[in-house]
Amino acid sequence: MDTALVKVLGPKTAKVMADQLTLHTVRDLLRHYPRRYARRGEMTRLDDLEVGDRVTVLAQVKRVSTRPMRQRRGSLTEVTVGDGAGSMRLVFFNNKHPHLEVGEWGLFAGTVGKWQGDLQFTHPDCHVITGDDDDWARALVPIYPASKDVSSWVIQKSVKLLLDDPHALEGALDDPIPEAVRRRHGLITLARALVDKHRPETMEDVERADERLKWDEALVLQVTLAARRRAAALEPGIARPRRSGGLLDAVDARLPFTLTEGQREVGEELAVELGGEQPMNRLLQGEVGSGKTVVALRAMAQVVDAGGQAALLAPTEVLAAQHARSLTAMLGPLGRAGEIDGDPGGTRVTLLTGSQKAVARRTARAAVAEGSAGIVIGTHALLQEGVEFADLGLVVVDEQHRFGVEQRDALRAKGTRPPHVLVMTATPIPRTVAMTVSGDLENSTLRQLPAGRGGVSCSVVPAGEKPAWLDRAWARVREEVAAGRQAYVVCPRIGEEAGSGDDGPEDADGAPPDEKGAGDRRPPLAVLDVAEALRAGPLSALRVEVLHGRMPADEKEARMRAFAAAEVDVLVATTVVEVGVDVPNATVMVVMDADRFGVSQLHQLRGRVARGAHAGLCLLVSEAPSSSATGQRLAAVAATTDGFQLARLDLETRREGDVLGAAQSGRRSGVRLLSLLDDEALISEARAEAAALVDSDRGLADHPELAAAVAALAMDERADWLEKA
Repeated sequence: MDTALVKVLGPKTAKVMADQLTLHTVRDLLRHYPRRYARRGEMTRLDDLEVGDRVTVLAQVKRVSTRPMRQRRGSLTEVTVGDGAGSMRLVFFNNKHPHLEVGEWGLFAGTVGKWQGDLQFTHPDCHVITGDDDDWARALVPIYPASKDVSSWVIQKSVKLLLDDPHALEGALDDPIPEAVRRRHGLITLARALVDKHRPETMEDVERADERLKWDEALVLQVTLAARRRAAALEPGIARPRRSGGLLDAVDARLPFTLTEGQREVGEELAVELGGEQPMNRLLQGEVGSGKTVVALRAMAQVVDAGGQAALLAPTEVLAAQHARSLTAMLGPLGRAGEIDGDPGGTRVTLLTGSQKAVARRTARAAVAEGSAGIVIGTHALLQEGVEFADLGLVVVDEQHRFGVEQRDALRAKGTRPPHVLVMTATPIPRTVAMTVSGDLENSTLRQLPAGRGGVSCSVVPAGEKPAWLDRAWARVREEVAAGRQAYVVCPRIGEEAGSGDDGPEDADGAPPDEKGAGDRRPPLAVLDVAEALRAGPLSALRVEVLHGRMPADEKEARMRAFAAAEVDVLVATTVVEVGVDVPNATVMVVMDADRFGVSQLHQLRGRVARGAHAGLCLLVSEAPSSSATGQRLAAVAATTDGFQLARLDLETRREGDVLGAAQSGRRSGVRLLSLLDDEALISEARAEAAALVDSDRGLADHPELAAAVAALAMDERADWLEKA
């Protein structure tokens, strides 16, 4: 049983830790690891601190002075502290400060500000290190992630109190890693690791502790995923074998192009698994434009041939409508069975979304329930009560990173027996992420693009440094439209009172957090404002329209149809066009404030152009200096169209907690130390150990501590981050 902090630290400290750091139990606090370690006298580069950072610094008092304030009553005390490399000022008003003597060392915590060019803390929290203070006389001083009312040294003292109290540690040190696994990989015990992490003598202690604690994280996650794989394997489904002369053969005969080698190989892989009674659980990842939709259609046709239904779940109504249009066009009469011009050997494609009028929704539900709709496409509306399938045989989830495991399972539950599942993403996943996040799915990859595509060239437009380049960008748009082509202009937000796009801030999974919302940075450009400026300015002679997620569904559908029919020259939109939108005549994409989007988003957006025979152009407009980290990130995106290379760049430039998925409570997932870039070998070894444990005759029966850790993750309300990367 894990002990509540209130029983050990007292109500006041426990409450503020719970409120501000989401630490509730002894186990929570012991896994609140130091961010770094300071050495007294070691250079910590105070002059590298940035305004707005909330930090704790270890420094020595250099000067103390108090003087009356000039503009108001009272006194001002200024304390200069240094660390051997830099210095900063501590400011206190009216003698509200601890007694500080020149030469004393201390820990000082606060939010970095600047006054007259110098860095400063105003009324920082202070902890003077005395000769009797053995906590701080150590070689390494742990610096913890802190909050306004919980300083690093309060956390340090609290952790020391726990480590010195055997009763407080009862249950918190139950070691989840079996002894045999520890021996095989040379790991220390959990108790030793926690002491070495929180109270190390050397950095070697920290490294040894990190290796062990990373194994805790990796093994519990991999056992959870292995258990999901095993549970899926034990659930018998319904075989949907390929039938000669059926809908699939008719679809293949209708295709106006030749399948790529990759599409054929993945298609055969899916056909074999669909033909088995064990439900397929497969992730299909591929480059933007690699033809995943065709692969999915062929799998759906095989299931329909076997008497089942297929459901395609899309994250937005725009994408669902786009899928309905493209699949209907590919099927032709084969998708209109029961209609006058329909092929009786075909099926019916039905669209079901939440914004449909009541009559249309009832009609669609009836077709799904009676089984006449063999292919059902929809949004979250498919998950609602009242949507019943006659015989759901295949679930296809598009853009899987926008859905959680609960949503996927809610759709699977609508089958009389567990259906086959195909999860698709156009955002390539590095192997380490796939092992950690989608480890319950087998993987297939499409890298080859269909022949006849024009290809996309990409350039950064440094509007801040070279305004004339932006003028040239609009000239290129005019030139493409004059040649009969069309263009997208993408902005981070909608405008007016709306501060966001479709489902919250549209750059929410975009730029790294330290590049967003800087204090004096202007608001992101908005669709409505940019469209108005373009109509009145550089694109005044063109037909410019807008599209965003808060438009009524029928209006969005009409706007997309108009754009697809070339009745609109330039579509100014939010990232509602990020995935799935397929207009072959669109050849130009201008991304405004491109630095506010993530690497994967930019790659997705770029994939909306050059989907036909004509070459495409993507222009990334940014005011960020070319030499800055942001400018270099955009240049890297422009330099390659390899989605797998960009996926690694995305992982390097974003916090791994964001990649894995932040918890709804604001607290990060259980992965605190594991690095998806650096720990591939460890993750792979943990995956193998997890599979062996789960597949053994007794499973986890002989390992109650590990079983408890897995159960705790499964019961945790934050566990759905596993599927939300």
